[in-house]
Amino acid sequence: MNLINTRVHGILDYLVGFMLIASPWIFGFGRGGAETWVPVAQGAAAVLYSLLTNYELGLVRLISMRIHLVLDLLGAVLLAFSPWIFGFSDLIWAPHLIMGVLEMIVVAMSVSVSGTEVKRGELSRS
Repeated sequence: MNLINTRVHGILDYLVGFMLIASPWIFGFGRGGAETWVPVAQGAAAVLYSLLTNYELGLVRLISMRIHLVLDLLGAVLLAFSPWIFGFSDLIWAPHLIMGVLEMIVVAMSVSVSGTEVKRGELSRS
């Protein structure tokens, strides 16, 4: 659908990444198990690969926006299904599922080629 450009996507990456890291304590499910560490790890990973993405808010620009979106999608699916995969759905599931689904929607609505990739002529290598 391409409604979210890469600059806005980058802003969302960092906001969501840091929110995922803090979410166990914001939403009161920080008990030290998988329910806590799955979103923390997903948030930290998202911030890290965002810093490495070739888009307007990337610091090092090593990975393409397409690869970034694949990583976003894989992380979103893992996050959404983590309560059942890791067996904590009886304790908490809604924040994980909601954030995972929202991330999937953002991926589906995002542009897959950044302005920095276009400017550097990297489309032909993709």
